[in-house]
Amino acid sequence: MLRNETGGQGAREAKERPTSFDIAQLAGVSQPTVSRALSGNPSVSEATRKRIEAIARQLNYKVDKNASSLRRRESKTLALLFFEDPTPDQSLINPFFLSMLGSLTRTCALRGYDLLTSFQQLSSDWHVDYEDSRRADGIILLGYGDFEEYRVRLDQLIAQGTHFVRWGSAQPGAPGTVIGCDNIGSGAAAAEHLIALGRRRLGFIGQANNHYPEFFDRYRGACEAQRAAGIEPNPALQVDALNTQAAGYEAVQELVRRQVDLDALFCASDTIAIGALTALQELGLTVPGDVAVIGFDDIPAASLTHPPLTTVAQNYLLAGETLVDTLLRLIRGEAVASVTLPGKLIVRRSTAG
Repeated sequence: MLRNETGGQGAREAKERPTSFDIAQLAGVSQPTVSRALSGNPSVSEATRKRIEAIARQLNYKVDKNASSLRRRESKTLALLFFEDPTPDQSLINPFFLSMLGSLTRTCALRGYDLLTSFQQLSSDWHVDYEDSRRADGIILLGYGDFEEYRVRLDQLIAQGTHFVRWGSAQPGAPGTVIGCDNIGSGAAAAEHLIALGRRRLGFIGQANNHYPEFFDRYRGACEAQRAAGIEPNPALQVDALNTQAAGYEAVQELVRRQVDLDALFCASDTIAIGALTALQELGLTVPGDVAVIGFDDIPAASLTHPPLTTVAQNYLLAGETLVDTLLRLIRGEAVASVTLPGKLIVRRSTAG
């Protein structure tokens, strides 16, 4: 006897494929709760979300991102745009941001999103290339160069209603939602460490103006700590420098030309500090004997310098999670606020001997 097999095997497979309703039944929650949990909605408690995710993995459940995206007119993709930084390895990406990339990628995957990465081409209209064309539901911005020039693009993003968050300094009146490190507090902690070691003539290498607000905040924090200890910061011990090893090297040469007396250097980044270490050693100065040196960021190379570099670590894991989750709340139309994350002083031999 001939039987109509149309859809037979396919129907059985479709029936056997787990659904969000199956997960809901096993987790003891509603199907909408399952959907919210698997999309990273913060309205679902952490315990419930983990229970639902565990059951979904057990059942080998896969979210149909295309179907859900079509229903909500979403791409289920976030765009990550790097500012091009000069680097020795030609990657053009700040080493700290490379460390953060893993956290951003992993958090997006856990929240059911793809991550599209690219450079911010400041000569082109990158600010209209993503959300407007539905290539991404929102944008994460890392880096900016001269902030006074860059903020024009941020104002354009706000004017066109683009969902975006950025890593940086949450200055009063700064455009957009900002996730960043407590640069003032961390700068103060770096200076306090040097002062506790008996250092009294503290130099600072890094831009100390509103064009580079993160570096400026680190300098301001260091100055506050010095004044609290009864030390008046010497402006001659501050040298502007961009975030490159070459700039750190040249800044030390400038301090030599100024014929200033110093016993400590706080560098606005590890990259700057690595260049400064090279210059000090070429001058025959010992670190930390003659000059103690502190960096900022705790990039992988910081522990490999000679001597290993004392630095302020930024929590790149928490930074990535916070950037993604804040952007997703913006996309859902929820209220968000800028977030400042604490830094942590990592003491190594460039100050401790």
